[in-house]
Amino acid sequence: MSSSPSSAAASEGIAAAAIRRLTALTPLADADLTLLDAAADRALTYPVRHTFQTIGRPVADPLLLLQGWAARVRILPDGRRQFMSFYLPGDVIGSTHHAHPIASATVVAITECVACPAPTAPTGSGLAQAYAVGEALDEAYLLGHVVQLGRLNAQERISDFLLEIYERLSLAGLTVGGSFEMPLTQEMLADALGLTPVHVNRMIQQARRDGDLMWKSGRVLLRDPERTARTIGRLSPQVTGTQTMPQARVD
Repeated sequence: MSSSPSSAAASEGIAAAAIRRLTALTPLADADLTLLDAAADRALTYPVRHTFQTIGRPVADPLLLLQGWAARVRILPDGRRQFMSFYLPGDVIGSTHHAHPIASATVVAITECVACPAPTAPTGSGLAQAYAVGEALDEAYLLGHVVQLGRLNAQERISDFLLEIYERLSLAGLTVGGSFEMPLTQEMLADALGLTPVHVNRMIQQARRDGDLMWKSGRVLLRDPERTARTIGRLSPQVTGTQTMPQARVD
């Protein structure tokens, strides 16, 4: 599943989405942006199915995802898989706070990815706070997935998942008028939501007929994210009392 990364050509804006996301979490100072720009100069491109970390093996130095999607996944002995979470631009892969960390899940590239070493954030800096808020959000989304898998019906699971992705991509400035790129296949979505591909397809077709979404050519359009969120009772996670998290909305 693993393959070798290649050097990413330095280009203007390669880290733009990641920086937008981190800045949305906490305002960043010029010194923080300088650290991020320097790290982006060392970015590498990783092919689809590249393995960033393997369950049970030591965790490598953390990487800041600049472009693309990666997934945290468990493969069962009989070949079944469960996608537990997805990394999007601005997320840190392999963030740990203890010595000699061992990976609790495998992380693979879902699309071609561009990532750079996550710069060490000085204590008390905006970047350190952005990292901390990002980790708190990651935990909040994982807890949300427990509720999603345990209590929501199939249609609600799909809507909740798409709203989460929409919210997260909105922070990085990667949504346009309620739409966003969706590189996951329906089979992958099924493996993330504990459903069968047939059931996922049926629910998506129903949502299309109801006028809630369009899914075509690798792009999803949520026609009214706020209404969909109200319908399923979804609340965007709030993890800090000192900073109001931006809410997903149609531009």
